[in-house]
Amino acid sequence: MKHLLLLFSFVLTGYCLATEKPNIIYINADDLGVMDVAFMGDTRYHTPNLSRLAKQGMVFTEAYAPSANCAPSRAACLSGQAAPRTGVYTVGTSERGKKATRKLIPTPNTTHLDNDCVTLADEMKAAGYLTCQIGKWHVGKDPEKQGIDINIAGAHWGTPPGGYYPPYKNKHLKDGPADEYLTDRLTNEAIQFLTKHKDQSFFLYLPYYSVHTPIQGRRDLLKNYPELKGVQRQYAAMVEALDENIGRLLDTLDTLKLSDNTLLVFSSDNGGITKFSSQAPLRSGKGAYYEGGIRVPVVMRWPNEIPANTTCDVPITGLDFYPTMVHAVGGTPKPGKPIDGTNLMPLMTQSGSIPNRALYWHFPIYLEKYSDEDGGRDPLFRTRPGSVIRYGKWKMHQYFEDGGIELYDLSADQGESNNLAQQMPEKTEELMGMLQNWRKKLHAPIPTELNPSYDQRTAPKTAN
Repeated sequence: MKHLLLLFSFVLTGYCLATEKPNIIYINADDLGVMDVAFMGDTRYHTPNLSRLAKQGMVFTEAYAPSANCAPSRAACLSGQAAPRTGVYTVGTSERGKKATRKLIPTPNTTHLDNDCVTLADEMKAAGYLTCQIGKWHVGKDPEKQGIDINIAGAHWGTPPGGYYPPYKNKHLKDGPADEYLTDRLTNEAIQFLTKHKDQSFFLYLPYYSVHTPIQGRRDLLKNYPELKGVQRQYAAMVEALDENIGRLLDTLDTLKLSDNTLLVFSSDNGGITKFSSQAPLRSGKGAYYEGGIRVPVVMRWPNEIPANTTCDVPITGLDFYPTMVHAVGGTPKPGKPIDGTNLMPLMTQSGSIPNRALYWHFPIYLEKYSDEDGGRDPLFRTRPGSVIRYGKWKMHQYFEDGGIELYDLSADQGESNNLAQQMPEKTEELMGMLQNWRKKLHAPIPTELNPSYDQRTAPKTAN
């Protein structure tokens, strides 16, 4: 009888462990391009800890941000909804660039998610999780009104107010020693949170400010980067500091014995800035809807659930994070709320597939150029009003100002240099129909009002 009771105890314990809800850590880097990490094949930067994470989990090789710049991308990931549902299309005003160069009156922009929007953090609280965000919030003025229990360093701003060294000028983060580096400090805060709450179910959202401007590398790392062609020293040092701190976080999870029961998601909010880091062979960078602007690095690790050292080439988007994490903790999205992403658990666990689908982007706004190296459609803007669809190997851009259409076969042309729209009218028509139906479903606004201040003489010759 004693042995039977002991056996029953082991079975019951095993069952409890198997059904224990996972902790969630969502690390969101800022402006880190898909070509800025070694696990995606580019070795310009020193990222051994991200490579370690990649070997421990699954790399999504065809991962996309929901938008090409930070505020709309973060709003989409944290709401689970595409930009036409929230109205968040860019940072600040949609009237970017010189007025005389904009042919259309762009759709007005909403700068933040409404406080009544059910965020991913709200869903985690409903599932019984302690929620904490450390770093860049940028989707509202007060994270604690948007589902966050503990907020460190986050508010409405998108750039670290005081830069990467004290004084931080951040009312949500006390200044540290004069030589303290912001990325190190945020990791220290995360480690303290994990240590204190290791016995609770937690959702930790860790949106580092790095590698967003101002470009300030950690001083002790600059020596690792002599002047090399194609490498900006300050930027490279920022990337290395980010990687080093992710390594510290991984080590802490191991020490606290939290690794096995933690779903860790690593991503970036949009593509890299070409001025600081070329995304070649992909075209363009942050702010553009070519591959360099919306492709991002994504790794997911969950030991015993996600097979280690695996890859998935199914195209995914940051919109998928919301339903995936909610599903992972045994929850269901709020009834009646439209969710634009897909639960990725079948792909992550290699237990099945997800429905065949297209990915969509809509941006009825303008974004002025960063530099002459942007690689956009024209030399004045990274983005002009339009929409994009990716379906299978095909990607199509539609521009509202001039009716321009670009069609690319990404399997043969990842640099989006060979426009096939005129050569393949049937494929173009098919994708246009899908895109129009999607916009109709989401009530996506299309700007049509002409700008009376537009000067036709400013119209540039487009690259495609």
